[in-house]
Amino acid sequence: MRVIDFKDASCRHCYKCVRHCEVKAISVEQEQAHIMVDHCINCGHCLEVCPQNAKTFASDMERVKGYLGQGMKVIISLAPSYLGVLDYEKPGQVVDALKRLGFYEVRETAEGAALVTKEYWKLLKEGKMENIITTCCPSVNDLIEKYYPSLVPMMAPVVSPLIAHGRLIKDIYKEEVKVVFLGPCIAKKEEAIGDERVSGAVDAILTFEEIVKWWQAEGIEVDKCKNLPFGNPSPKVNQLYPVSGGIIQSIRASSVEDNYYKIHIDGLKACMELFQELEKGEILHSFFEVNVCEGGCIKGPASDKWQQSLIRAKMDVEDQAVYREEAEGIDGRQIDLAKTFRDRHVEDRIPTDAEMQEVLHAMGKYTQTDELNCGACGYPTCRAKAVAVYQKKAEISMCLPYAVAQAESMSNIVMDVTPNMILIVDKDMRIRECNKKAQKMLGVSREEALERYIFEFVDEKDIAEVLATKRQVFHKKLNLDSVGMTVKETIIYIDSLESVLVTYQDITKEEKAKEQHYHLKVETVEMAQKVIDKQMMVAQEIAGLLGETTAETKVTLSRLRDSILFEEEE
Repeated sequence: MRVIDFKDASCRHCYKCVRHCEVKAISVEQEQAHIMVDHCINCGHCLEVCPQNAKTFASDMERVKGYLGQGMKVIISLAPSYLGVLDYEKPGQVVDALKRLGFYEVRETAEGAALVTKEYWKLLKEGKMENIITTCCPSVNDLIEKYYPSLVPMMAPVVSPLIAHGRLIKDIYKEEVKVVFLGPCIAKKEEAIGDERVSGAVDAILTFEEIVKWWQAEGIEVDKCKNLPFGNPSPKVNQLYPVSGGIIQSIRASSVEDNYYKIHIDGLKACMELFQELEKGEILHSFFEVNVCEGGCIKGPASDKWQQSLIRAKMDVEDQAVYREEAEGIDGRQIDLAKTFRDRHVEDRIPTDAEMQEVLHAMGKYTQTDELNCGACGYPTCRAKAVAVYQKKAEISMCLPYAVAQAESMSNIVMDVTPNMILIVDKDMRIRECNKKAQKMLGVSREEALERYIFEFVDEKDIAEVLATKRQVFHKKLNLDSVGMTVKETIIYIDSLESVLVTYQDITKEEKAKEQHYHLKVETVEMAQKVIDKQMMVAQEIAGLLGETTAETKVTLSRLRDSILFEEEE
């Protein structure tokens, strides 16, 4: 099952989760991070370090509210780390605050821890195991089964306090009840709901982070609640389970004699170092209390107080767990506390030498000196990153030097092929950068240009004004007589550099074309005027001739008429 993952919309190129995931259970596809369920040990460290709050968690909140809404008897198994995490004046106020939400009873998970402690006593007393690794932390259990399967025989064949408590509660109440675990650990959800070996003991998981928000939504102030008793006998020393060395202290509270060397290990890196040593077979007859979270469960990823001092949380738990004696009155004789662990080794394809070289070349790594091993991608070496790329866990673009080189290459191409002159000029009027077009038009090399001032080549008046006022200039037309160009000038102020980006767009050809077009229009107009004038002259001449012939015709016709009329009179 998928307990945690990342929101695509929020995950953006930082790869911080990959860098902090010691088992590299995070794949990156199309620049988005995703949890690989079969590789993940659900430690939740990726959720803690994510700067974009891109995490998602498979919450059981609605399921729990559904139980309560149906009137079911729902019993809380409260992790002992509440002593150092939740805000209250008296522990019983937490009981009242939970009952106000509708829970039937509140019992401490440390009650189940007392049963687990007794099982550890038996293992120590029997002395049959070469080494004993505690199995209270589900993330540690996943780590061994998936990544150090040869150590499975060293795992104490005992369920966690959570499972022991869930089974105990259901045995006590007999009738149909629902058990909800409340604590700081998200791995408990995978253990309780996703592990068929212990299914049925616990019905849902809530985190301290979720319960605090629920209280706030309901207007419940814990420090103003009543001081109600827990439903269980005092687990005494077993309340120390969530702090470093708490399990060992619980064991030492008994009178059991054994010859095992006892040591507690916290933190994923430290656990992995221990397991690597154990694989060598050089450590014998030792009892290891192990926990993935540094400082123990009090600093779990869902504690809702990630910023609280570890020392302060540890002191709070130890101050309130006042009893150091063995717990009494907790009977689990009818409870099955055994668990069989197994090899769940994760198999990943390993690239051949040829395949490795192909990926390295694609990453721009052709020689050993190209392998910077900077770790920015989240992998310790370039070769480890290449293996991840081959296994489709990572993408080539995650390589920061590669991405920078690509970006620089692309920007240089753009700078060099553009037909415009581009320069960067600082507040002292020094040329700080220029492209090939600028070098060509100014008649200098880049090295020489970077030693010169802009006013040595062009009128610097506009540049000086932008540097002084920070007001940009866009597409101003002017003539650069020094280079024989007509340009459109754009000057952008760069605040972070106290410099300006100057672009000269060459419009010389366009301006010449405009001038030629203008002259052509003038010549055309002049020619048209000449044609008009000539036509007017012709029209006037024709009009004159028409006038003369018309008059002569009139005289002739008049004479002809008169002659005809006079002849008839005679």
